[in-house]
This record gives sequence, C-alpha cells and structure tokens, in this order.
Amino acid sequence: MKIAFLTAGGIAPCLSASIGGLIKSYNSVYNDAELIGYLNGYKGLLTGQKISFPDSVKSKTNVFDLFGGSPLGNSRVKLTNVEDCIEKGFIDKNQNPLDVAAQQLIKDKVDILHTIGGDDTNTMAAELSFYLKENNYELTVVGLPKTVDNDVYPISQTLGAYTAAEQGAIFFDNISNENTTSSRQLIIHEVMGRNCGWLTAQTAREYRRRLDSKEFLPEALIDRSRWDIDAIYLPETSIDFDSECERLKKVMNKKDCVNIFLSEGAGTQIIVKELESQGHKIQRDAFGHVALDSLNPGKWFAKLFTKKLSADKTLVQKSGYFARSAAPNKKDLELIRLSCELAVKSAKNGKSGVVGLDDDNKNMSLIDFKRIKGGKPFDLNQEWFKALLAEIGQIN
Repeated sequence: MKIAFLTAGGIAPCLSASIGGLIKSYNSVYNDAELIGYLNGYKGLLTGQKISFPDSVKSKTNVFDLFGGSPLGNSRVKLTNVEDCIEKGFIDKNQNPLDVAAQQLIKDKVDILHTIGGDDTNTMAAELSFYLKENNYELTVVGLPKTVDNDVYPISQTLGAYTAAEQGAIFFDNISNENTTSSRQLIIHEVMGRNCGWLTAQTAREYRRRLDSKEFLPEALIDRSRWDIDAIYLPETSIDFDSECERLKKVMNKKDCVNIFLSEGAGTQIIVKELESQGHKIQRDAFGHVALDSLNPGKWFAKLFTKKLSADKTLVQKSGYFARSAAPNKKDLELIRLSCELAVKSAKNGKSGVVGLDDDNKNMSLIDFKRIKGGKPFDLNQEWFKALLAEIGQIN
C-alpha cells in the first residue's frame, strides 16, 4: 500500500497538522504503508519531486501540530491550464498536464492520494481521479478542505479558518495601539478574503471579544471607543461611500481616530473598473484570479477616506501572512482530527471525495467532488453579524 500527500494553494493554519493527522490515523489502519509527499503541490507531481517519510515520522506525528505552513511546500498550479504549465516549465510542449500527473502516480504506484487545499486544489484532484478512471487506473483520492476564506461549497467550516480569525484579532490587538501616535488617526486593517467576507467578519468578532476581556480607564483617555472597530467592509456588502464618509467623519471628530476592518476583496470590481479605464493591465494568476497584491485595495480605500475624513495620518496594515502562517489552535486541531479520521476511513474503503462539515446535514461527511466549488459568500443575515454592525454604529 502506497499513500501520497499533497498540499497546494495558499497556506493556512492546518496543512502541517493535517499531514500529521493523516499519518497518525494510518498508523492504526495501514501501519506498514509506504508514505510519500509530493513537493510544492501539483508542481511536484508534474515534475516527479517527492520525499518518502521514514518510519521514525510515524511515532512523532505530534510535531506536525506545532508548525504552520506545510513541510511539503505549496504552489498554485492548474492541471487544466496547459499553457501556464508549459510556460513555467513543468511540462514539455505537446504534453497534457493531467496525463503527466497521472503517469507519475502510476509510475510511483500510488494507491491513495490525499490533497489538502481549497476548492481549486480539490477540483483538480477530482479531474485527476476522473482522468485516471477513464484510463483504467483506480486511484482513491480523498481531499481535505483548507482555506482561511471559509468559502467552499458545501462545507460549513474549512480547516484553518478559525485560527486565522483568532490570529488576525491578535495582530490588530497590537496595531490598534497606533491610534495613540497621531491626532485624527485612520487605521485600515486589511484582512484576507477575495470573494468571501467570513474571515474579516470573524476576525472583527474575535477582536471585539478580546476588547471585552480588557479593563479600560476612560478618565485617563484609555477609552474602549478608541480601540473599537468603526466599520467593516466585505465583498458581499454594497458601500454607500457618501453616507459612510459622513458617518465616519463624525466618528473621527468625536474620538480622534477611525478603525476600519476591510476584506481584501471589498470594492474590487470598482477598483478594477477604475484601473482598466486608465489603461492599466490587471494581473491574474493561473486560475484567473485578480492579483490582489498588485491591486492593493487597502491603499485605494486609504486614499479615499484620508481625504474625506481629514485624517492627519493613515495606516494600512495587512494581517494576511501573519494570520495564515500560524500553527492551528485547539478548535482547528479538533476539526483536523475529525477530518483526518474520516478521510482515512473513506480511503480504506476505496471511496473518493472531500471530507468536511456538510452544510446539508452539519455532520462530518465524505462529500462528492462534483459538489465542491469555490465562491461561497458570507451570509450577511446571520444574527451575530447584524448585531456586530449595530454595536459599532454601522447600521441602525
């Protein structure tokens, strides 16, 4: 029995622990199995770069829990994007990436492949599984859903998202003290979330919980309001800039600072349209996603609000890499444990799919690959989120 692991896409606080969790679960099922890991995601599968895990690793799986990132490395490679794979040198001209990947798995005699990644990673795994089946090679593929965005259909909670929200709150716990460095200080906390605002909303929720646990001293100007959030902007929300500028100008006049939580995908369509009208070429990755680092939404919002709020100083801080690089917290470790146990059980029974908390039944389930897709939006109508917006004065 040969079992392979692969991590792909952006990192999240679950990749290393998921590898350890899978190995630990296999210890009681296929203790003598040969374990390998493809390096740097699908890039390693295409180029044949891999490592073998020695038996010594099987008795030290707890070490994986202590680290963020993935010891195997990651990459953003789309097996159906032939041109991109050729351009990056992963395959030769006239080769099909799916065929190259499939032949590598056949050559390595892999029986079970575990992919740990977001919707792109797992839909690629599905394509690979279907391709192999059409070519009479039975490979069991069981994916684990990781993404800090928590935006995969039909999974209610993706691995690593809880930790990323907690770490983002810790990040802003320090950054918020910058409100003391200037009069009329504007701080924009840019949080990851291309199309889904869950992480920004949950980070705001976690941050305000941290404020709840603190003691303040208003008579010495250590007033909670200075550290509190004044606005939360998500990709799912429509923003009335005139109204918001008027509201936040009053906040600035009252407490001498404004703190904004901004999803990196908020206002993207407006920014892209503006840049394209100016003749700028929008950078995109192999999956067609807009390169948000080059777009710089935080800077765009900062420019707008600095002028409208008459801010003396503006600070844009991104918590993305800090949050996504963390080791998983207890909540995520438990979710990882449950996911790995079912993933191994499913693989042992020869069943392919993605393991996760199914929106339909709220149970840990093996979900058919055909149901997996990205772009799941954050539900703005959740009571806790509406209450949060009301508490910070963004809605009545």
